[in-house]
Amino acid sequence: MTLEERLQRLEDDRAIRDLKARYLRACDSQDPATVRDTLLPEAKIAFEGFPPFDSREPFVAVYEQFGCQPGIFDIHHAANGVITFDGPDRATGQWALTFHNVNLAQRTLTQFGVEYDDVYVREGGRWWIAETRSRKKSALVQSVDEDGNARVVLMGEDKGAFGEG
Repeated sequence: MTLEERLQRLEDDRAIRDLKARYLRACDSQDPATVRDTLLPEAKIAFEGFPPFDSREPFVAVYEQFGCQPGIFDIHHAANGVITFDGPDRATGQWALTFHNVNLAQRTLTQFGVEYDDVYVREGGRWWIAETRSRKKSALVQSVDEDGNARVVLMGEDKGAFGEG
């Protein structure tokens, strides 16, 4: 690999990591336009607990409906990213994610441990998320009573949708 190719690989790795961070931060800030702008129009999305999506628009609509409401506060914290290049314009990524959700309407606190498997492609001179899949590794859901006392509702494994407990 030439020095120029190695430098390009480093720049591409950084661009993919920034893309993933931009996606997650957009989810946290209830910004569907930016979520949409990180996904290819024909992106494949398969998150455990949700139906699969064959394009970004239905996914963004569900995200807006459930994740972009007053009283919903999310934090997506991804770490341990491993990027592998399949060629100059295609890469895969694996991420460990800690997801926290505060839902004031349902009075719940939710935490999931999640593993992401992504495919990234370069089109139009920039990187996109072409496929993203997730599976839950752990779950902790608590309900909060009127006095602010939390009670564990679910601990361990959850087969329901994110945020539903």
